[in-house]
Amino acid sequence: MTIRVPEPPLPIYRPPPAVLRNQRWRWAASATVLLIVALSLGGSEISLPRLTQGSVNIVHYLFGSAERPRSGYFPPDFSNGLVYLQQMLLTVKMAVVGTTGAVILAIPLSFLAARNTTPNRLTYQLTRRLLDLFRGVPLIVMALIFVAAVGLGPFPGILALAIHTAGILGKLFAEGIENIDEGQVEAVRSSGAHPVQVLSHGVWPQIIPHLLSMTLYRFESNVRDSTLLGIVGAGGIGYYITEAIRGFDSRSASAILIIILSSVFLIDFLSAKLRERLS
Repeated sequence: MTIRVPEPPLPIYRPPPAVLRNQRWRWAASATVLLIVALSLGGSEISLPRLTQGSVNIVHYLFGSAERPRSGYFPPDFSNGLVYLQQMLLTVKMAVVGTTGAVILAIPLSFLAARNTTPNRLTYQLTRRLLDLFRGVPLIVMALIFVAAVGLGPFPGILALAIHTAGILGKLFAEGIENIDEGQVEAVRSSGAHPVQVLSHGVWPQIIPHLLSMTLYRFESNVRDSTLLGIVGAGGIGYYITEAIRGFDSRSASAILIIILSSVFLIDFLSAKLRERLS
């Protein structure tokens, strides 16, 4: 008769302390986010009944009502379509020049704002705060500042786009620089390369795809943002759509919106195809 010896019980698995700390941190972070959302809902005055009741007004605003002849956005009025197209082309030109200026300004600032390429911590902090200032000032406010400085027209709009976008691209470029492969940089440095050569041969080739992708993305955004700058007299089609809405000329506003949306869709499509080629 064989006597079976009972097997010892399996040890209870206990996660390492580091894993437990990470779990507690994630739970605390999730709870904090939920609390912030809950507190934010307190003063938001969200009301689904109001939205349901207001949907009728949305239909009347867009498609008109019998009580108000020629009200609504349809059919659009393209009687000044050529003028709108010329202003839309000017808006795209503003986005092109503004984005180009932003890239020229953002590239050197991004190297100073990246931890692995900045000369020292003071330079890093000062450059980061400068980029925060550039992108922290709302674009419309920056356009108003430059309108006061240089007058009306597309020039203040271009300056506002360049400065504001430089703050955004500078931060994005700096994050791309901080995520490069340091092994390639060390290989170039170990060959006796000068610091400038290290940047040009070890860092620059790695960030070109990221730089191009972020630039195209911001160009798309700048085309949309440029349509608003005309509100404050900074050039572009924004002035015309503002005047149409103020004058209750909804059908002209509808024509302008169609031109803006068509241009944005086309630019988004071409940019997506270009990013696919570059990736």
